[in-house]
Amino acid sequence: MNILYIMYDQLRFDYLSCTGHPHLKTPNFDRVAAMGVRFSNAYIQSPICGSSRMSSYTGRYVSSHGAANNGFPLRVGELTMGDHLRKAGMSCWLIGKTHMAADAEGMARLGLAPDSMIGARQAECGFDVWIRDDGLWGHGPDGFYDERRSPYNEFLKSKGYEGENPWADFANAGVEDGQIASGWMFQNADKPANIREEHSETPWLTDRTIDFIDQAEGPWCAHVSYIKPHWPFIVPAPYHNFYGANHVPAPLRHDVEREDPHPVYGAYMENAISSAFQREEVRQKVIPAYMGLIKQCDDQLGRLLDYLDQTDRMKDTMIVLTSDHGDYLGDHWMGEKELFHEQSVKVPLIVYDPRPEADGTRGTVCDALVESIDMVPTFVEAAGGKVADHILEGRSLMPWIEGQTPAWRDYAISEYDYSAMGASVKLGLSPKDARLFMVFDGRYKLIHAEGGFRPMLFDLVQDPEEFHDLAKGDAHQAEIDRLYGCLAEWGRRLSQRVTKSDDDIQAMRGRSGRRGILPFLYDGSEVPEELIQKYVGPAPKRPD
Repeated sequence: MNILYIMYDQLRFDYLSCTGHPHLKTPNFDRVAAMGVRFSNAYIQSPICGSSRMSSYTGRYVSSHGAANNGFPLRVGELTMGDHLRKAGMSCWLIGKTHMAADAEGMARLGLAPDSMIGARQAECGFDVWIRDDGLWGHGPDGFYDERRSPYNEFLKSKGYEGENPWADFANAGVEDGQIASGWMFQNADKPANIREEHSETPWLTDRTIDFIDQAEGPWCAHVSYIKPHWPFIVPAPYHNFYGANHVPAPLRHDVEREDPHPVYGAYMENAISSAFQREEVRQKVIPAYMGLIKQCDDQLGRLLDYLDQTDRMKDTMIVLTSDHGDYLGDHWMGEKELFHEQSVKVPLIVYDPRPEADGTRGTVCDALVESIDMVPTFVEAAGGKVADHILEGRSLMPWIEGQTPAWRDYAISEYDYSAMGASVKLGLSPKDARLFMVFDGRYKLIHAEGGFRPMLFDLVQDPEEFHDLAKGDAHQAEIDRLYGCLAEWGRRLSQRVTKSDDDIQAMRGRSGRRGILPFLYDGSEVPEELIQKYVGPAPKRPD
């Protein structure tokens, strides 16, 4: 079996028709959900692109792999999806974005050349690269957001789009009065991007995916990673006007959230992005463009599904649809992501398994607490490999997909290191104190903040909108204490003993582990000569 692991960037869990969006129709996401299992409680391990993806690729929590924010390198030697799958006999390829920063210092220390096979894999999250394009080629006072060459920009130049950076000037910009109207500016979100639709980013990556599958020899895993619907919020015609202000829901927010907010939450509500999304005119321009980007993603997914059907590959290709995080879009007085409300930390997850073992769960919804670190062990089991559970901290979803009800986790964990972000400066925090932890048991969500702050607590049964922070009072101290106990239990996990499995250790038990024989017995007496002769043999003769 092959695996098509598709990730969209910044796709909210509730912006699909199969998850209940009232206006946005996504028949191809729905098509996969009807063929497989939709996991309704899937949580990422960090609400920021790079860290979330590194957890998805390693099967490990952020504090285990250490890549705690965008641009924080994934250390050399951290095993990833590609390492685990190749051991199981499956190749593992990247098509699109990873947001991974290579550990250049670690590679140099070990003498790993970036252009060697091992070095290239270390620099690319363990993937073999069909094509990598992280998809943000903006240019500011400090230079390009991404300093590498953009394959997509080279494609645009080959199609006649002129200039140093056609990504910015055409694919992510409109035109107003003959001038470039940048998609970075929210006021331009309602304009059509200045590009033919078939040349825009999402169709381009779909074409590259079909190119890969055309020549691929299995078994393979292809991580197809789209940049959209991540900002810049601008989309080519005809998607730019599929939706309008009448399709924009009222913001999910309450004045009580701004009354004595938690200091970290308060700092985030006051940043520039949040302030912009608190303005209704911004939401009414941006959200229709965001929906148009998702609609384009759905149409391109339809192209892939039709291609798999036409080439008879649907019967032997597992399909996984998910996201690296969500987007507040003005809910909770916020923009972007980075905190732990459902809009940010919960993601869509749909899995289609073509094998007959999964026939009993087709079209079903599973509400188990799932984490993005579950992807790697799921893929290893699907590939017929043995899950290295002394390394991988996630759990295989195959039992759920095959209709079983396994013993499962009692809570989900997410972490965020915001030491490099403006909120930590605003709060006057040292880097080691600018860290957040979420523990969610399916009802109560606790957020712990280092730095001497009080926690936050939400009851998603009584308050599904997460408006009322119950930790402002003392009536729920028992729940706070219980969830801190869960966080402490998680903190005691065995995350760094990665060179010896439990099986290895079991095989060692009963042996002393010593290579030879001690000269004295435990009571201090000398070892009898006959034992030495029996177990060690005669001493070699020394030359005269």
